[in-house]
Amino acid sequence: MELYETLANQLKKEPNFVTDNGELKKWVVINKAQNFDEELIELLLDNAELKAKFFKTVKDVTVFNQNLFVQFLEQKNYINDSFTQYKNKVGLTIDGKYLKQRNEVALVWPFKDCILEGGQSREEEKREEIFFNEILAQDEITQLLEPKILTNSKRISAVGDNSFDQFNRFENGIISDNLIIRGNNLLALYSLKQEFVGQVKLIYIDPPYNTGNDSFKYNDNFNHSTWLTFMKNRLSVASALLTKDGVIFINVDDKEYSYLKVLCDEVYGRENFLNVIAVKTSDPSGHKTVNPSPYSQTEYILLYAKHKPSYKYTIQYIASDYDSGYNQFITNFDEDFSKWEIVGLFDYLAKERGYKDTRDANKQLGHSVFNSIVAEFALENKERIFQGTAIADDAAKDIVEIRNKSDAHPDKIFKVERDKVDIFIKDGRQIYFYSNKVRDIDGILTPSKPLTNMWTDIPYNGISKEGGVRLKNGKKPEKLLRRIIEICTNKNDIVLDFHLGSGTTCAVAHKLGRQYIGIEQLDYSNNDSVTRLKNVINGDSTGISKSVKWEGGGEFVYLELKKYNQAFIEQIEEAKDTKTLLQIWEQMKTKSFLNYNVDIKKQDEHIEDFKTLTLKEQKQHLCELLDKNQLYVNISSLNDLDFASTEEERKVTKDFYQIKD
Repeated sequence: MELYETLANQLKKEPNFVTDNGELKKWVVINKAQNFDEELIELLLDNAELKAKFFKTVKDVTVFNQNLFVQFLEQKNYINDSFTQYKNKVGLTIDGKYLKQRNEVALVWPFKDCILEGGQSREEEKREEIFFNEILAQDEITQLLEPKILTNSKRISAVGDNSFDQFNRFENGIISDNLIIRGNNLLALYSLKQEFVGQVKLIYIDPPYNTGNDSFKYNDNFNHSTWLTFMKNRLSVASALLTKDGVIFINVDDKEYSYLKVLCDEVYGRENFLNVIAVKTSDPSGHKTVNPSPYSQTEYILLYAKHKPSYKYTIQYIASDYDSGYNQFITNFDEDFSKWEIVGLFDYLAKERGYKDTRDANKQLGHSVFNSIVAEFALENKERIFQGTAIADDAAKDIVEIRNKSDAHPDKIFKVERDKVDIFIKDGRQIYFYSNKVRDIDGILTPSKPLTNMWTDIPYNGISKEGGVRLKNGKKPEKLLRRIIEICTNKNDIVLDFHLGSGTTCAVAHKLGRQYIGIEQLDYSNNDSVTRLKNVINGDSTGISKSVKWEGGGEFVYLELKKYNQAFIEQIEEAKDTKTLLQIWEQMKTKSFLNYNVDIKKQDEHIEDFKTLTLKEQKQHLCELLDKNQLYVNISSLNDLDFASTEEERKVTKDFYQIKD
């Protein structure tokens, strides 16, 4: 310990190594040592004891033993200031080494290698949740992630709810039905894994944003950590479901975007990062205009591929305004190209309407009015209007040769024949027609431009009635999901959303002819995905219906994970008083699976102490007594009489997992 004190006293002689309250800036010193800082080395050499400890002599040369010095500083019992204590507490190490010692970037947090089970329980923003999510270390998980028994199955179509018969399957044996699954999404994903591993083309999720008003508000000390654990558990298993050319889109706000990006780099591989899309969700108005800083009008969508080299992106186009660069007009387009007469578009139109020139037309009509006339004319005559574009030196050899010849004959038009579309060149530049910019978007011919990662054209206002359901502050426009689905999927590809909410993803997938799987734990009553999809089947006319000519039809299969201890958790949540909780406890003693270390006798002996707790604490305590491995019933218990599986449950479960008798 004397050496520790000697080193500390010597280092504190340098003011830059000391905090305002007199503590040593340990990590500053380490950084200096790693860079062989002359000032630090001189300070150490000035003390004989420190020189003897951290230096050695080689052929009369004094050498600084950098590794020994850094290791000495990083010993846990040395200079254990508050920051060091915090770093030790939250475990910011990998393989026993602090991040400072490692070259790679990694995201490390408490409970990273554990399971955060439970998930959301209520959608209301202001409701104060009980602490029922628990961190389970791997050695505590024995049956939690086993596939679950399925119950309450039904096939829903335009003729109503029908009893379940059997799943439809493709020739390769994979289920071809659309699926809506009610239950904990982590456990549902593990149940899907057995059937759909490597089969899902697109995953889109809009998870809880960890805003402080949602179900993650319970843990202020490790708020980010619990949210990241929640996300990591689910993203890891979801990755296994993706096809080799599959992709995942994750909607998130600016509060957790940076954390999630690093997490996804770890789960999916930084090399598989494709893009981050910024989505404009609103325009500032009123109070937001005056005080814009606390308010965000932007959300982000992280985009990752399962295997980037295999991913194929379908270029999307969005409507744009008329591009004034297209300002040349061919008056006699129907004649041979060698006789084309080319004039300036603006002056041509101005004179056609009786004005002297463009300037006169703008003066008389107003700039915006004349612009609209030009835009309309350009759209109607898109094959006759063009702009000259530069031809690169690395273009096809015959094109470059004609370009060079054209430079010598600027008034002559040349043609390069091609199988599909011939290329015309004048004055060393390609004649690029406005028709190349015009596309059919939702049945309307309009000028367009390629979609980038800045999406500002999708309105978020006025979507509350889409699908005939409402979800305050959580609903996404159908147009957004249409764009995402069309970017990377084709007809009959599988789309998965395991934070389904009001069902926008599945509703849009249904209208676009994609197969879908939706998972949701929360009960939104009349505003949930089942209600919405019934509306879709019956010809819902909102959202994208008009643009895709949706008229109704189709079906889906509804399933639930069979509850066991989860049913007790829900009863505990709903309890309004201690009396009700005590009644639930009596049922738990005989019907639930309790943790192996629960002593029922002691619980009853101290029941009066239990009554002195707050209602929230009572709920938390009862939830902690339940074995979280038994939230839902595993397929290994399919024939266990204690779980009382019905004949229908056995039938649908065996069919889903293809279990043979």
